Amino acid sequence: MARLAKKKIGVKKGVQKTRRKPSARRPRGVLRKKQPPFEKFEGNPIITPREGNEWESKATFNPSALHVEGNVHILYRAIGDGDVSVLGYAVSRDGFSVDERGEQPAFAPHKIKIFSPEERMQAPLIYSSGGGWNGGCEDPRLTLIDGRVYLIYTAFDGWASLRRALTSISLEDFLEKRWKWEKPVLISPPGEIHKNWVLFPEKINGKYAILHSISPTVRIDYFDSLDIFDGTKFIQSVPGNRQEEIGWGVMKGAGPPPIKTEDGWLLFYHGLDKLDPGRYKLGAMLLDLKDPTKVLYRSPRPILEPDEYYENHGFKGGIIYSCGAVVIGNDLLIYYGGADAVVCVATAKLDQFLKELKTHEIPKLKAVKKRSRNARN
Repeated sequence: MARLAKKKIGVKKGVQKTRRKPSARRPRGVLRKKQPPFEKFEGNPIITPREGNEWESKATFNPSALHVEGNVHILYRAIGDGDVSVLGYAVSRDGFSVDERGEQPAFAPHKIKIFSPEERMQAPLIYSSGGGWNGGCEDPRLTLIDGRVYLIYTAFDGWASLRRALTSISLEDFLEKRWKWEKPVLISPPGEIHKNWVLFPEKINGKYAILHSISPTVRIDYFDSLDIFDGTKFIQSVPGNRQEEIGWGVMKGAGPPPIKTEDGWLLFYHGLDKLDPGRYKLGAMLLDLKDPTKVLYRSPRPILEPDEYYENHGFKGGIIYSCGAVVIGNDLLIYYGGADAVVCVATAKLDQFLKELKTHEIPKLKAVKKRSRNARN
């Protein structure tokens, strides 16, 4: 069957809409480049920079996603003319083709810090992650719990601070695109570099669970309420000075928030292939449902690799970086950034994927030294 076709229709205020031809569904034939059991969408990339929007004119990447009320809602990192990272919004009815896309950011830095000459004399943070030299909000992770959408993201002040931040919005406001986010709070300590923290999509033993490290071990903190974060309380984590070699590569950090399955919590993670250095790939693991610090299974090889042109031509080639995944029926969809420039999607059958993941034992781990404290996480 032919690949999906789209055509522009009327533009509603604040949102750009597109519509597929009425006869077009998501046919199996529109997928390509099989990397068992995942296949990349033939229409990739599904979101690209728009020159007409100065806030997303340079890059649109690293998406998170929620499947709610029959639609996939995508929040993606965007960089524009001012080199500040903000978050854009898009909607897909079938999970593949973008039907709506916001004309304004859905979330922007709460405050742009103006540095004094004295502060500028201090050594800047050596940090490179998709551009955005002037700071902002990076790499969103969305989680829906009890009618509220929580957002954990990387807050970079553009100079010397790179921390984890948390905010939330009611599901009603989120679906109506009323971007009434709560005032963000920092949840990682000052003076430390942290990325890739995720909130579980349901409470575990009655508590909110935040996974903040997968190396050298899976580390999770539990909270009766997320309101305890007031700018003075922080999660004490591992700053990333020790990483693990896991058969095919080195573990870097969690990808999308975990997905609950009958076999365990499905967690995707980013890794560097020891046989293909400098290229970000995705791995997967299953965590115990009752105690997610226990790893039950781990993929013996990358489950998604950057081998398409759109994953190798952008701000940084050879990068697959995911912040969002959803399950629709038995279809598992992973949304990811390609080359720190565009948004893409790949899919697999959930039951087939879990079956393959469980057929392999966990490779023996051994520690490897991190070469640079300021290397990309």
